[in-house]
Amino acid sequence: MDNFAFDVNEKSSDNNDIYFSNEIDSMSVKRAQQSTPRSKKKKKSSGNVGSTYLFFIIVIAASMILSVYAIFCMNDILAITKTKSSVTVSFTQQVETSDEAIDALSDSGLIKCKNFCKFFVKLRDKVISSKSIGGPYDAGVYYLNGKMGLEGMLINLKGYNNTGETITLTFPEGYTVPEIINKLNDNDVCDKQALLSVIQSTDFSYSLVSDLKATDAVPYRLEGYLFPDTYEFFINEGAASTIKKFLKNGDDKFNEKYRKRAEELGLSTYEVMTIASIIQKEAANNDQMKTISAIIHNRLEDTANFPTLGCQSTADYITNKVTPALSSTSAHTSEYYMTYYNTNNSSTVVGLPAGPICNPGKKAIEAALYPSDSEAKFFFHDTKGKMYTAKTYSEFKSKVQQYAPYLKY
Repeated sequence: MDNFAFDVNEKSSDNNDIYFSNEIDSMSVKRAQQSTPRSKKKKKSSGNVGSTYLFFIIVIAASMILSVYAIFCMNDILAITKTKSSVTVSFTQQVETSDEAIDALSDSGLIKCKNFCKFFVKLRDKVISSKSIGGPYDAGVYYLNGKMGLEGMLINLKGYNNTGETITLTFPEGYTVPEIINKLNDNDVCDKQALLSVIQSTDFSYSLVSDLKATDAVPYRLEGYLFPDTYEFFINEGAASTIKKFLKNGDDKFNEKYRKRAEELGLSTYEVMTIASIIQKEAANNDQMKTISAIIHNRLEDTANFPTLGCQSTADYITNKVTPALSSTSAHTSEYYMTYYNTNNSSTVVGLPAGPICNPGKKAIEAALYPSDSEAKFFFHDTKGKMYTAKTYSEFKSKVQQYAPYLKY
């Protein structure tokens, strides 16, 4: 066995034979030479893993952002986490498109994703052809809350109702604005404050009221123009839509014939409606209306001798209708309004009061435009509603003593 032993440390001989020590060294060199490229490959692989991690982080972050945005979008539509806190949204003029309305809802903090909402409304109206929620929307004051959801809020602006439940209400001739508001509120048609806001400040295109502005002397801007009739309303209908029904009916009833007749008399439509409202309150029945109208016209044509109308109904309007409706936040007191409406003989109001004292019916309007030929300047009623007229004050006093001595004149 010793014959086959080699000394690995022995140097090479003259014949240049290669020993195991040389072979081992050469293999080590090869390995050393191969180590560098292998190391480079490992570094390249680490770079790829880092890029992949970064890509996934970006994808996850983008997904989270999109998810949050999607949640906000769905919350605007479905109102999952919205509150019922009321927000007032006012349109002084008609809003033509849903984009404008959605901008207003966004400015009021009712929605967050307005661009998505705009897209949703357009898509929704294409898919669902009935009951469009796109514009236009009436001018008015609206009380909205996020819990309604986007559709609910736009439905409210359109004057629709989610359930379609309706109610039919009759408003007699001579009803005042406070009485109409209370009846609508008590029957769940619309909120009292929303109705009052619309009555005082919303512009309407109907010719009778298009130029009508609120004034300090008049408690309710649209008094006299909410035409008495029977109407059908939605439960929880919008205030502007509700008032619009009264105004449209009145605008249709006050036809071109009436307008021309008012011009012939030298009266504005506002004066005609004021006279008609007084007739409505003073007359015991329709048959008396044209005679009372004649007396009012006669006194208006002779203010030098008859500066006041001498009608108790104008003062009663303030005392019995306006005063109970005033609150601690009202702009003026009943005493303030009385200086513009009291037309008793002792008052300082010359001619007509500041505005209508109720909402007159068609008969009263016709009487204001077409008075009888009576020359009377005075009238009064007995306890049964029978009317007596007189041309002079002495005749008037005599008849009062004879037929109604309990009256104080």
